[in-house]
Amino acid sequence: MRALIIYESMFGNTRDIAYAIAEGLQRYVPTDVVEVGDAPPELAEDVDLLVVGAPTHAFGMSRPRTRTDAAGRVATPVVSRGVGLREWLRKLPKSNRRRFAATFDTRAEMRVQALTGSAARGAAKRLHRRGFRLIRHPESFYVTDVNGPLAAGEIGHAEFWGRQLGFSLERTAVRRGYSTE
Repeated sequence: MRALIIYESMFGNTRDIAYAIAEGLQRYVPTDVVEVGDAPPELAEDVDLLVVGAPTHAFGMSRPRTRTDAAGRVATPVVSRGVGLREWLRKLPKSNRRRFAATFDTRAEMRVQALTGSAARGAAKRLHRRGFRLIRHPESFYVTDVNGPLAAGEIGHAEFWGRQLGFSLERTAVRRGYSTE
């Protein structure tokens, strides 16, 4: 049993959240973290939990145009320069066995949350259609401005959410008679 976290990140905020989630999750299960451009086209057989995360762009998951716009906002290279999570999920084969998933996003703090949209909700719908069972509701982590930095406490929030994922996975595995070792 293993977990795989795949992230897309422009300015490093979503990457930092992915690694914090892994910190909490690996207390329960071995966990790998991979940038979406380096993600495998198919999941290895021992991956029982897939966690995906991306920044929210234009009310949802990024598109090539929104990634180009984001790259134009900074003088330094962005983290994810190739394929985005939307494209990777589109090519991910339908799961031929029951696998678990969780999704997260980063988005700007706003008074009216409905205006920001959620990349995590879009990713969750796509994973569900591919046969994955969501073990937690999509989670959002906040940045103080479009480019960041992360809002105070979000790294701790991410590590705690990772522990919640691990606990949920362990509890589900025990109920189904799987070994978590």
